[in-house]
Amino acid sequence: MRKEVLLGFGGGVLVFLFARGFDPMPFLLLGGFFLILRFYLQGRGLEKNYETLEMSGERGTISQVTFADIGGQEMAKRELMEALNFLKDEEKVKDLGIRPLKGILMSGPPGTGKTLMAKAAASYTDSVFLAASGSEFIEMYAGVGAQRVRQLFSRARKLAKKTEKKKAIIFLDELDVLGGKRGKHTSHLEYDQTLNQLLVEMDGIKTADETKVLVIGATNRVDLLDDALLRPGRFDRRVQVDLPEKEGRLKILEIHTKNKPLAVEVNLETIAENTFGFSGAHLESLVNEAAILAFRQGKQEIGNGELEEAIDKVILGEKLERKPCREELRRVAVHETGHALISETVRPDSVG
Repeated sequence: MRKEVLLGFGGGVLVFLFARGFDPMPFLLLGGFFLILRFYLQGRGLEKNYETLEMSGERGTISQVTFADIGGQEMAKRELMEALNFLKDEEKVKDLGIRPLKGILMSGPPGTGKTLMAKAAASYTDSVFLAASGSEFIEMYAGVGAQRVRQLFSRARKLAKKTEKKKAIIFLDELDVLGGKRGKHTSHLEYDQTLNQLLVEMDGIKTADETKVLVIGATNRVDLLDDALLRPGRFDRRVQVDLPEKEGRLKILEIHTKNKPLAVEVNLETIAENTFGFSGAHLESLVNEAAILAFRQGKQEIGNGELEEAIDKVILGEKLERKPCREELRRVAVHETGHALISETVRPDSVG
């Protein structure tokens, strides 16, 4: 709206000057110069939009993603909620002289629900939520990453003030890209400058701030992170988000099948037993693939057959109609026999 008003006002001024006999060409050239400069800055990525949770209602409340929506991960959820209570009980924390919690680091395999837990944390603490990926900060131009970090923290505070909230959560996915060990990139110092700016912003978070900012980072490779990020006073709490156990897998399956028609004979507990090593993302994909298989076959319900076939598809990929030739089967058999012989030689009785 503001842009339209300014454009209309500028056009009116140009028409008025032209009617009074002034030459508007210098103003047009100046406006064109600023327009080109704006496009140039956008091309360099200095003006970056970050994901925010959709606002709903007149008061700008955040769309509800709660911990109840996350199946399994009971220990990780409990640890995260305990850390978030420092942000909720401000008065008690202040009375005890506890320094503000600046960062929480979540680590674990891909697809285990780290992003979903960060969104649930925003709902739990009644905070605004901004999300960015570590790869969004790094460019070939020097200084762009540091500028984006400053913009992200500034926007979090402005958004909290606009929505009349006292807290903001910034979620940084793929933190190992942004916060990798300094000194290993010899081509340019953009990585180091960006990380330095993040450290400066986190050091600037104080208890007396009008808006409390909490940084939640997620990574699959904690070993790649710079030591300065992991020291006390920055990422104060670490939450390990592992692959779900059988009970966790069952809860995840119950959540994802809640709005899907299941046949009477379907036993989700059996499916949970057969999906050892599956992440939450794998289980969601499994249920979706089973629904697609039922759709292909013209069924109204999802049965055991579709779920079992979906397990194989998630693990092995799409089933191929082509049958391998005799020579191909022989080559595979020889290859696997070699594996078995080496295993038996190194560790006797390992091949049962």
